[in-house]
Amino acid sequence: MLPLSADTKARLMKQAASDMAQGRLAKARGALQQLALADPKRADIPYQLSRIAFEEGDRETCLAQLRKAVKLAPGNPQLTRHAAERFRHLGASNEALAAYDRLIAAPGNTLGAQADKAHYLQHLGRFDEAEKIFRKLLKQHPNEAQLYRIFLGGKKLAKGDPLLPAMEKLWARKDLPEPARIQLSYALGKALDETGAPEKGFACVDRANALQRKAAPFDNAAQDREFATVRAAQDDLPVLPSSEALSPRPVFVTGMPRSGTTLVERILAAHSEVSAGNELGLALKLAYGTFGAGEQMRPITDAAKIEAFARRYTTLARRDVPGDSRVITDKSILSYLIIGLLHRALPQARFVVVQRDPRDIALSIYKNYFNTGSHRYGNDLADIAHAIKRFRGFVAHWKQALPGVVHEIRYEALVADPEPQSRALIAAAGLDWQDACLDFHKNKSGAVKTLSVSQARQPIYTGSAQAWRKHERELQPFIEAWGDEPWD
Repeated sequence: MLPLSADTKARLMKQAASDMAQGRLAKARGALQQLALADPKRADIPYQLSRIAFEEGDRETCLAQLRKAVKLAPGNPQLTRHAAERFRHLGASNEALAAYDRLIAAPGNTLGAQADKAHYLQHLGRFDEAEKIFRKLLKQHPNEAQLYRIFLGGKKLAKGDPLLPAMEKLWARKDLPEPARIQLSYALGKALDETGAPEKGFACVDRANALQRKAAPFDNAAQDREFATVRAAQDDLPVLPSSEALSPRPVFVTGMPRSGTTLVERILAAHSEVSAGNELGLALKLAYGTFGAGEQMRPITDAAKIEAFARRYTTLARRDVPGDSRVITDKSILSYLIIGLLHRALPQARFVVVQRDPRDIALSIYKNYFNTGSHRYGNDLADIAHAIKRFRGFVAHWKQALPGVVHEIRYEALVADPEPQSRALIAAAGLDWQDACLDFHKNKSGAVKTLSVSQARQPIYTGSAQAWRKHERELQPFIEAWGDEPWD
């Protein structure tokens, strides 16, 4: 190939950027491949090729191009940060940790990189390593409220732990900014609850939720309209001309946040034929992108679009779940909104809904931190009651509309008598029983991308059932909003 002039290289790079922005990925790839041949030492070219491969669902090419880019520019902080997150997303844990280490070794403020590495170690189940980093960071930065919140997400404090008075000292500061107070309030609330001061802990959580609601107001009626529109759009789904069996076959595990979906997924993923996808977040995003977002969704009647949706979901799921298992789990919480669409698009898919005592769900949602703006209903106990009722209404609708499609499992029954419930779960997923499913906590593979990161590494236990009784007085706004509807 003849050498390219500087003007030609600049033109090709500009063309590739424009094509990528417009979604013309094949054209962008062609331009970048020309540049790669002409200038093989430029790290930005394989970096962009890795981005294209990611969007196309080509996991191996994405990783190969990203590795090439990192090798060409190991000291580029922007590329290294991107690599850490992309390797992490794709389950390449050793390379993600190595990228964090390069960021930590770089000159300047490395607090964020160290915290990100420690947080990732928690998700990998390497709690002792994570704790060592977090405690060192907190000793150096005792006023960094977010560090307490992230660390204690995977750690239960014991009485006498020096972190407790450190948090209380920070809490007493009148000049603590509201975003930092939100972070600290959840951490301190959890620590006080665990060390014998549940009422004081709940007061901290109340403060956190009030500040969250102030930062991200919530409109219950608007969300009702959105969800009702999405459900109505699935009333008359067309019959597809073919029933192509796509791979991997998903098992959708859904329920309210904090209902036990992580436990159910870990039992399934202990099966030799299953890989855990965690909260993939693909299905609803693709549905909104294909058929209209929220209240813009119209009746879904185009069979070709449904088939394209199914192929796209399957391609991206294969990209995001390491390995080549024929069955994957997807425990994206809001999948229950589109069970009708998913069942029609992916007829081989299975659906598991996890139910739990609403009082325990409400307490756990209210006590746990969600990124500001997500799960906004979770900052008000009455709104949580409304959200759980709405969820139950959706489940009842799908059970009536699609008899025999949805398998329900109760968290309390599962933890009280694991074997029969687990056997029924495995059968509902279309799998043969394996004894390993009862020993899911021994399965160390993969990160756990959930608030239940520490519990997911433990055997089944009953300690969190009936936890609401300790806070029955504080939960009165929820109980009053629930009204006379049965709990079960």
